[in-house]
This record gives sequence, structure tokens and C-alpha cells, in this order.
Amino acid sequence: MRRHLVTALLVLLVVALFAVPLLLGGESEYAGTDSRATELIEDSGYRPWFESVFSPGSSEIESGLFALQAAVGGGVLGYVLGRLRGRHVARQQAPDQP
Repeated sequence: MRRHLVTALLVLLVVALFAVPLLLGGESEYAGTDSRATELIEDSGYRPWFESVFSPGSSEIESGLFALQAAVGGGVLGYVLGRLRGRHVARQQAPDQP
């Protein structure tokens, strides 16, 4: 009984941690440092040397491409680490050769 009460209280605490700032926050603009830096650079009069070859049409496409890039990178990293671990295990299990 006590364990269920503690679990329920922890779940409510986590929900409150997300809900309270949203309810009390009002309106705020969430902007990252990239967009702020871009605004400062553009305001200084800087002109880029060239235009991008490909520019996604919306932020959803940009986010999706970023997630795809992260997934491919994670897959490559997992593959390399798995191969290295497999080599290590194979060397340990192989009989000693003169």
C-alpha cells in the first residue's frame, strides 16, 4: 500500500513539474541561442557569401532531418562499438596461438 502511494505521489510531482510552469508562465517566446545569434549577425549588416543548396520549407521538415541525422549517427556509432566489442570477445575466446 505504501509503495503505491509513493509511486502515485512521484507521478503527480512529475506532472506538476511540467504543468505549473505552463500554467503560470503566460506568454513567452522560446528561442534558442542559434536564432538569437543569427538575428545579431543579420542586424550587424553581415551578408552571406553564398546561399544554401537546400533549405527545408518548414521547421517540421528541418526537425525531421535533424532527427534522421541523429538516428543515422547513433546507428553508425552502435555498429562500430558492437564490432569493436565483438573483436575483443573473439580475441579472448580464441585459443592462444604460438
